[in-house]
Amino acid sequence: MKACTFHTRALRHVRHMLSTELAVTIGCSIVASCLDYCNSLLYGAPSTSLDRLQRCQNMLARVVTQSGSRTSAKHLLQSLHWLPIRERFRHKVATLTSKAHRMSSPPYLSSLQNDHIPSRTLRPSSTPRLIVPRTRTELAK
Repeated sequence: MKACTFHTRALRHVRHMLSTELAVTIGCSIVASCLDYCNSLLYGAPSTSLDRLQRCQNMLARVVTQSGSRTSAKHLLQSLHWLPIRERFRHKVATLTSKAHRMSSPPYLSSLQNDHIPSRTLRPSSTPRLIVPRTRTELAK
């Protein structure tokens, strides 16, 4: 979080000397990679944590496009073809699940996935589905 803010502010100082393409490349390689680091672990995290990351991404989009602080970040993200933080997390988890299911690699992930076999034939049964395992936790005895 602090690293994202630091690098975004550093980019702001030199942004006027860079082309838009170069600024997007630098922003994606340095700051967006910090936002994407271990983001699958943050899937389902409280919205306060995700809102802080979203503000970092919004600030990066404003710096890259040289927009003011009152410019709508939603439109800037769409123009840059960047997914918002929550959608980035969903996309990464879905991609990881799909790769593990189709390619059977890595083995420790593919062993956790079980195909859903419907009890009777239904129309949507032709689409591949996975079983969501039930989890039980014990807080106290």
